[in-house]
Amino acid sequence: MFNDDYSRRKFLRDALLASVAIATPDLLLATGRAFGSVDKVNLACVGIGNRGAEIIKALYATGLANVVALCDVDMEAPHTLEILKMFPNVPRFKDFRQMFDKMGNQFEAVSIGTPDFSHFPITMMAMALGKHVYVEKPMARTFNEVELMMKAAVKYPKVVTQMGNQGHSEENYFQFKAWKEAGIIKDVTAITAHMNSPRRWHKWDPNITSFPPAEPIPSTLDWDIWQMQTQGHKFNKEFVNGQWRCWYDFGMGALGDWGAHILDTAHEFLDLGLPYEVDPLKLEGHNNFFYPMSTTLSFKFPKRGDMPPVEIKWYDGVDNFPPIPEGYGVQGLDPNIPPPSTGAIEPAKLNPGKIIYSKELTFKGGSHGSALSIIPDEKAKQMFSSLPNVPLSPSNHFANFLKACKGEEQTRSPFAIAGPLSQVFCLGVLAQWTGEKIVFDRTKKIITSSKKANQLLMGPPPRKGWEEYYKV
Repeated sequence: MFNDDYSRRKFLRDALLASVAIATPDLLLATGRAFGSVDKVNLACVGIGNRGAEIIKALYATGLANVVALCDVDMEAPHTLEILKMFPNVPRFKDFRQMFDKMGNQFEAVSIGTPDFSHFPITMMAMALGKHVYVEKPMARTFNEVELMMKAAVKYPKVVTQMGNQGHSEENYFQFKAWKEAGIIKDVTAITAHMNSPRRWHKWDPNITSFPPAEPIPSTLDWDIWQMQTQGHKFNKEFVNGQWRCWYDFGMGALGDWGAHILDTAHEFLDLGLPYEVDPLKLEGHNNFFYPMSTTLSFKFPKRGDMPPVEIKWYDGVDNFPPIPEGYGVQGLDPNIPPPSTGAIEPAKLNPGKIIYSKELTFKGGSHGSALSIIPDEKAKQMFSSLPNVPLSPSNHFANFLKACKGEEQTRSPFAIAGPLSQVFCLGVLAQWTGEKIVFDRTKKIITSSKKANQLLMGPPPRKGWEEYYKV
C-alpha cells in the first residue's frame, strides 16, 4: 500500500506534471528526446510471466518497441525467467509505483499483463502520468472500474489505449465490418456464444464454504503488492499464476476470459452497448467463492435504430453445449489462440465460438480472429459471388497499438469500444455471483432489480492507500 513516498500529494503532483507533458508535445524527456520523435516506442512492462510474457514478446516482435523497464510482483519466479533472459540489462521492479517514480521520464507506453483485478490501478496511474496503455482483456474486474477507465480516457485524450483482444486486428474484424457494411450481416436477432473447454476449477469441490487455508508465501513474491486494491487474503497457491481467474474476488471466470475473443466484433458492429437484462438460466455448482462448473446466461439488448433486439446466450462448462443448427459442420480451433499458463489448450467436444442468427442467414464463427462462414454450405455456395472483398489487416493488434503511440494509426480496441464490452461481462459475472436476474437501466447505469447487485457494480471499497486511483 502507499507509504510516505507514495502519498496522495505525490500522486497528484506527478499526474499534473504528466498532464503538462501531454499538452506540450514538443516537451523533451530527461533523456533529451521528445515523445513520439523516434522510430521505436519506449515501453515499460508490468506483468512479465505467463500471459504477460506473451504480450511482451509480441510487442517486441513488431520491431516498434524498446523494452526499457520490467515490473512483476513475483520477479525471478520460474515463469518470469524467459523475459528476464531476453532483457538482462533492463531495470527491474516489483512495485509499479516505484517504476513510474524512478523511470517515468524514460518511457511513453506501458503493457499490462497482470490478473484482471490489478489492471485498474496500474492503468489509472499510467494514464494520469500520460503513458499510453496496452492492457489485457477484460479491462477491469468491476463495472465501476471500467467506467472510471473510460472516463480517464476522455480526460486524457492524447493517451492511446488498447485492450488486448487480438482478434480485433485480424480477419474476423475486417470481415465482420465488410459484411455488415455490405448488408450481408443484417437483422441479427440472436447470438449463441460457447466456451466448453475444461477450466481450472472444474476439478474442485463446488460445495466450498471458505477460502483455502494460508500457505507460506514464496520468497520471490511480494504478496502485499500482488493484492493491490483488493481486501486482504492469505496467500494460497490456488490464488496465483492463472488460478486467480477462478475466484470472484480476483477474476472473471470463463466469461471474462473468452467473451471478448468471441463476441467483440458482434458487440461493436451491431452497436449492442449494454444489456437491459441478464438472466442466469443455468448455474451448475454455484457457490459464493468461485465460478460455477457450468453457466448459461441470457443477455438481452434492445432495438438500436433500424436493428432489431438481440438476445445473446452464453454457454460454458464441459458438458453444457448450446443447440447446434442443422448444417453446422465442424468448428475448427483458431491457431492464433495463445496457450494458457497450464500448457496446451485441452480439446473440447465443441471448440470455442459463436453462432449468429439473422432473419435470413445463419453464420458460424470461432474465437479470436477466426472468420465467419455462412451455414449450411449450400447457402454459402449460392452467395459466394456476392460476398464483398475483405481487406487485409494493415497491422496486428500489437503493432496497431505501437503505431498509434507514434501517431500513425488509431487503435481498434480503445477504451471507448472495449469498455462497454467489458461492462457486459461485468454484468454477466454479477448474475453468476448473485444467482439473480439482473435488470439494468442502460441510461442511468444502475441495476434496478436488486440493491445488493447494484452495490456490486462498485465492488468492495479499496484497501487503505489505494483510494486515489478511484478519482478521475
